[in-house]
Amino acid sequence: AAFGERARADRAGAQPAGSERTRAVRDLEEPLRMRLLPMAALAALLCVRPAAAPAEGADPQLVEQGQRVFARCQACHVVDEERNRVGPHLVGIFGRPAGAVADFRYSSALLESGIVWDDETMAAYFRDPRGYIPGNRMAFVGLRRDEDITALLAYLREATVP
Repeated sequence: AAFGERARADRAGAQPAGSERTRAVRDLEEPLRMRLLPMAALAALLCVRPAAAPAEGADPQLVEQGQRVFARCQACHVVDEERNRVGPHLVGIFGRPAGAVADFRYSSALLESGIVWDDETMAAYFRDPRGYIPGNRMAFVGLRRDEDITALLAYLREATVP
């Protein structure tokens, strides 16, 4: 719906109603909506799942270290509420398909990746976001140290439980 409203707003001020640009936008908008609608419905269904259990026996020092690592991420992401920033919120990230947060505009590369976020996929993404999913828009260059990735995963396991 937001895409349609934005397209209508763009058309309203820029060109007369019967212009070629308006017809071209309308012709492109409908097929796009028809492709995105099933994906949005599937994403909504997949988000309704049991909450991931907190990591049992997680090392408190490792979780604390992960919180410090997450400081690099918090300008764009939140873990404790379903509110998007530059990046999508991370509440309930474990077990969620990539690109499934409502009201966030993902890159087509991420939407088409088929990834479901777990320790393995997140570790690979944290190490090299652009290499793991070429064409995604996340500006972060990645984490180089295995200890930072392990700590960040421990923190996210604790902090993102809905």
